[in-house]
Amino acid sequence: MLKFYNHLSHKKEVFKPLRKDWVGLYTCGPTVYNFAHIGNLRTYIFEDILRRTLEYSGYKVRHVMNITDVEDKIIRDAQKSGQTVFELVKPYEKAFFEDLKKLNIQKAWKYPKATKHILEMATIIKKLLKSGLAYKTGGSIYFDISKFKSYGKLSRVSSRELKAGARIDADEYAKTNAQDFVLWKAKKSGEPFWKTSLGEGRPGWHIECSAMSMKYLGPTFDLHAGAVDLIFPHHENEIAQSEGATNKKFSRYFVEGEHLLVNGEKMSKSLGNIYTLRDIEKKEYNPLTFRYLILTSHYRSRLNFTWKSLEAAQSALNNLYNELRNSISGTSDVPNINVNFRTSDVQKIEKRFLEAVNDDLNTPKAIAVVWEIIKNKNLSQKSKKQLLLKFDKVLGLGLKTIKTAVIPQKIIALAKQREEYRKNEQWDKADKIREKIQSLGYSVEDAPEGPRIRK
Repeated sequence: MLKFYNHLSHKKEVFKPLRKDWVGLYTCGPTVYNFAHIGNLRTYIFEDILRRTLEYSGYKVRHVMNITDVEDKIIRDAQKSGQTVFELVKPYEKAFFEDLKKLNIQKAWKYPKATKHILEMATIIKKLLKSGLAYKTGGSIYFDISKFKSYGKLSRVSSRELKAGARIDADEYAKTNAQDFVLWKAKKSGEPFWKTSLGEGRPGWHIECSAMSMKYLGPTFDLHAGAVDLIFPHHENEIAQSEGATNKKFSRYFVEGEHLLVNGEKMSKSLGNIYTLRDIEKKEYNPLTFRYLILTSHYRSRLNFTWKSLEAAQSALNNLYNELRNSISGTSDVPNINVNFRTSDVQKIEKRFLEAVNDDLNTPKAIAVVWEIIKNKNLSQKSKKQLLLKFDKVLGLGLKTIKTAVIPQKIIALAKQREEYRKNEQWDKADKIREKIQSLGYSVEDAPEGPRIRK
């Protein structure tokens, strides 16, 4: 059974999809005012594993990830640089998709942009005004949190100071207290604005995710994923404005990923520890090394990034690639001498892997199963390769791109000759053949399914 930790209930729950034909998954995407940092990328990798696990379990997934292309920080940086918001975001949006490709993150079904969904946002806001959940003042429109009785059910806002009637215009604000949040901002000089039935202005940040998720997935959908720092206020506000407008449950499961620390501390400009994928590549690391590192920690656990931990991850990933490249090589015409292979071994391994990823995406256990496969002496090389490639549909480490070593016919012929000597118990001659193979740059290992040649 597939289980996720649902932040709505604060416990693990068996996943029960809303529909039989597809699963709706909404994930909070980038605010494209800068390059995505490695904390963002950890979230995107976790969300990719979530989607891949659903698909591995046989579900068809409609994955929607928004792109925030108008927001306070974007406007601030555009004004500083003398650009329009559209000019500012264009290169960062391009870089975002480049990062996804390098990290082997699957493309979403839809990537809706905030600026292309102003009408949908205005429609929701009008419904909230009509129902009395929102009010207008000074040309801006705010959500009245005191009118939405279940406000705080995701973030347990009761433990915070509730400031109903105190309005906040900023898209992001302090997480210590809850205030009436802005849905629509009145037109300001020097800022982009849209003409709508609400008046001239622009949307607040929170409303965009409600508009875009419900447009493509319906008023109620299966899964909403993001990072824990978005639980309050962003995800909490999404629930309030969405359910306030539709009187229906919004997302049935909220799955949230933990923070990534750098050298034991939160990333900040003052500490100079905000890294991007470009910083990793400058040090000549394979981007998938970072993905491997992320998989070694559970998505609900804080992970401490250090260059030393990345070095260890690269070593492990290279070892995995080498095992796939060298061990599972073109030696099928070398005769087997002792095949001790059981189908039940494959079934047990598959079961352990499935149990790991189905148990709230336990990727550390899944990675451990991968190394069990490598070390298992009862599995044929063909079975190892099939299992590794199958599991990589979830892990996404690019194993199918690894080409197996091409063993020269001369080396294969020597290996055959050595096997004949071994059959006849001519051990001295067999050892000399081994030495000759080694002198030519190869090694031969006696495995249960037959000789294994490595370059």
